[in-house]
Amino acid sequence: MKMTARGSIAALMTCMAAAGAASPAVADSVPVGVPLDAVETTLGVAAPRVATAVPVPVVGAPEAPRHHTGDLLPTPLLPVLPIATDLGATHLTSPLPNLAGSPETDGEGSLDAPETTLRTRSPGAVLGAPLSMPDGSNFGIPNVVAPKLGLIAPELVGAPTALLGLR
Repeated sequence: MKMTARGSIAALMTCMAAAGAASPAVADSVPVGVPLDAVETTLGVAAPRVATAVPVPVVGAPEAPRHHTGDLLPTPLLPVLPIATDLGATHLTSPLPNLAGSPETDGEGSLDAPETTLRTRSPGAVLGAPLSMPDGSNFGIPNVVAPKLGLIAPELVGAPTALLGLR
């Protein structure tokens, strides 16, 4: 079988289209319904209803180390990784019987937490060598210096909220 240039381009385009269609979509969170029906049947009481989403963390590219004049090692030596995720919307409702002491005041309590974006950065490490750069006044031999050691604090940025309601 002889392959022409037009046929090989068509085969390549077909493979690229199939690969693009087969790649999974990136989800920010996976919705989950919590099954509590067994509680109702076992205990004979109305169970709360819970719907939430499990966050799917997305790891970003690590920060590139930077070299500074006079330092032998780059900073930071252990790179910091940014991680982002969406805390999915959560909805919780629960029956509240005899809220004010009489059956006419039966109600339902609810807790709603809307979707929130959460960003974090992992801790990093800074390490300095116990030697300086080669010293010209010392015949090119490095001097002994106090080593540096430090940690870059982790960060957590987000603004989760919740709404409490009574009906």
